[in-house]
Amino acid sequence: MTVREAVERVLPGVLDDLKRLVAVESVSADPARADQVLASAELAAGLIRDAGAATVEIATEASQPAVIASFPAPPGAPTVCLYAHHDVQPEGDAAQWTTPPFQATERDGRLYGRGTADDKGGLAVHLAALRAFDGRPPVGVKLFIEGEEEIGSPGLGKLLSAHREALVADAFVIADSGNWEAGRPALTTTLRGLADCVVEVRTLDHAIHSGSFGGVAPDALTALCRLLATLHDDQGNVAVPGLVSGAGPDLDYPEERFRAESGMLDSVRTLGEGSVGQRLWEKAAIAVIALDATPVAKASNTLHATARAKISMRLAPGDDAPRALRNLTEHLTANAPWGAQVTVTPGDLGGPSRIPFEGPIAAALGGAITEAWGVEPVLVGQGGSIPMAAEFAIAYPEAAIFLTAVGDPQCRAHGIDESLHLGDFRAACLAEALFLERLATA
Repeated sequence: MTVREAVERVLPGVLDDLKRLVAVESVSADPARADQVLASAELAAGLIRDAGAATVEIATEASQPAVIASFPAPPGAPTVCLYAHHDVQPEGDAAQWTTPPFQATERDGRLYGRGTADDKGGLAVHLAALRAFDGRPPVGVKLFIEGEEEIGSPGLGKLLSAHREALVADAFVIADSGNWEAGRPALTTTLRGLADCVVEVRTLDHAIHSGSFGGVAPDALTALCRLLATLHDDQGNVAVPGLVSGAGPDLDYPEERFRAESGMLDSVRTLGEGSVGQRLWEKAAIAVIALDATPVAKASNTLHATARAKISMRLAPGDDAPRALRNLTEHLTANAPWGAQVTVTPGDLGGPSRIPFEGPIAAALGGAITEAWGVEPVLVGQGGSIPMAAEFAIAYPEAAIFLTAVGDPQCRAHGIDESLHLGDFRAACLAEALFLERLATA
């Protein structure tokens, strides 16, 4: 039986198990669903054990459980570590979903449900490749299935420290990125980093009547709005000094395509200057992702004493996350309007990465993807942050690191109606199985 035939044989069962995984509400950001995150880890561990793993462990050093497993290498064969994460983003308003978010549903060639693409689909790809070899792959395989990626992997360092030897490998395949488009695979070679914070503005020692004092006493929310407006110039470029920018890729990313994929309204202009690829992959980006203020429904004629916002900053490859956060903090405190008191509380940090695609292992992976998809992969950047890429590079400096994908630009990861393109999923499963076969002789 060929590898292609073996993958086709196991795919129906893998899809059934992916649906089982989606049904578990493993939202790592929700303390009330911690039992579901544990249930997800236990289900993943059971599936991996049934696939023939020699060892399977649920690791608890991080805030959420991870699964670590191994399939020993035949004599003289290299070892690859396959990564995915089993935790998912909150579903948002379930009423806005076409079908229930935690009930995987097939329609129009896609599988809908929270986690189908990000990243339980990645775990399913690993399962398919291992089952295709009946649990006896031609190379050593280690599995690292994280449980807190969607909250920034705060315990990743502890996990790597506690299980460093158990995860040693010649190559790491992180199945958590995005393809160029449906039917066209991609390998990610740059990642932006992440730094976030909460900024609080205080202008009064208590709330006061807007009629009695407005026009002289500044309210905190208006002051906060003015402060947040200083984060960008009139063209939408990030205005915080000292952040790194890169030249950008040669790959053409038409603005029309970006607008369609992002759902931008026709009247809205894109932010910043430079090519779309440069702005998305090689320049910093800042967004205000939350505000603490009085809801409109509860508004009164009151000047409020304090207001808060959470700021998320993506960092270009080559930048340093702690230094960039200091730059942002200095900018916020230096631009406080009307003498308002500004307090900045630092949050999560994640380093950016450049991931070279070169060498015999890369050739084996590229050849496997080309054979599976029928077209060569595109080398792309990624606007988001995948912290484990930088962490793996630090912990295992001799290992090759690769970022593969199951999602496409229409998968709506993190959004309403997240979905997985089933044709791309089939190709991803075949590509990984072919890679294991090719790696044995690379």
